[in-house]
Amino acid sequence: MPVSGKPLHGRVAVVTGAARGLGAALARTLAERGAKVALLGRDERTLDLVRDDLPGTSACWEVDVTDDRGMHRAGAEIRARLGPPSVVVANAGVAEGGPFAESDPGVWRRVVEVNLIGSAATARTFLPDLFATRGYFLQVASLASIGAAPMMSAYCASKAGVESFAHALRAEVAHRHVGVGIAYINWTDTDMVRDADEHAVLRELRAHMPPPARKVHPTAHVADRLVTAVERRRPSVYVPGWLRSTQLVRAAMPPVVTWLSRRELPRLAASEPFAATGLLGRGRAGQGGGEKAPPG
Repeated sequence: MPVSGKPLHGRVAVVTGAARGLGAALARTLAERGAKVALLGRDERTLDLVRDDLPGTSACWEVDVTDDRGMHRAGAEIRARLGPPSVVVANAGVAEGGPFAESDPGVWRRVVEVNLIGSAATARTFLPDLFATRGYFLQVASLASIGAAPMMSAYCASKAGVESFAHALRAEVAHRHVGVGIAYINWTDTDMVRDADEHAVLRELRAHMPPPARKVHPTAHVADRLVTAVERRRPSVYVPGWLRSTQLVRAAMPPVVTWLSRRELPRLAASEPFAATGLLGRGRAGQGGGEKAPPG
């Protein structure tokens, strides 16, 4: 995927979790920059609506990113219909919040499966195409990949996992001329974040973050930054940009978070007991349609 004035023109780009939220915004931005977009998600009706609103050539597939056979079939159909992908964005994700000791094992597992296993299944499906096209794989991660937070154990574990997965994959495929990038993003204006604010456990989590870290960013802005990173084959992209500085202090973050939690959690729980949120957003019945949920 050589760099040119229009590096995405005519290229095939795959976006998972494309039914809504950031995934839908990514699909639109990629299409506006000339890519043929394959939209993957769990909600066929909503995927159709997103596809019909895009310029240029696009198509959609209803598939669960954790279903290896389903992803294999979708990959074969994408190649036959659009051509081999040059860009793959692993965006599909879900979140839940609440005390780990009281969490539902099935919900907790589902978050890890979609966010981490789903990203690996996405890479496995499309890596042969990226080898052939010398393409680029973008893993959507989170501030939660850098610093974990209480009451978000599944989300934080899964996002730390996708960061490590992307680093390992980058080293493994570099000699095959495939680029691997990691997108570190903070609160983004999706249905998952709006749903999160209805739950005390996550509302308080955001309220206790430093003021710049509380800001919710428009999906179009985040998508624009991420697609620019795709065009430039960047190894990392941070939205907002100040997130990059957290890499310098990430070793110091766990003891600070523990100290604050030890002081604040008992007080907060006394006023409004924390409870499990279940899967967040309109994607709660499936894999979700767009990142990002609370970044932790």
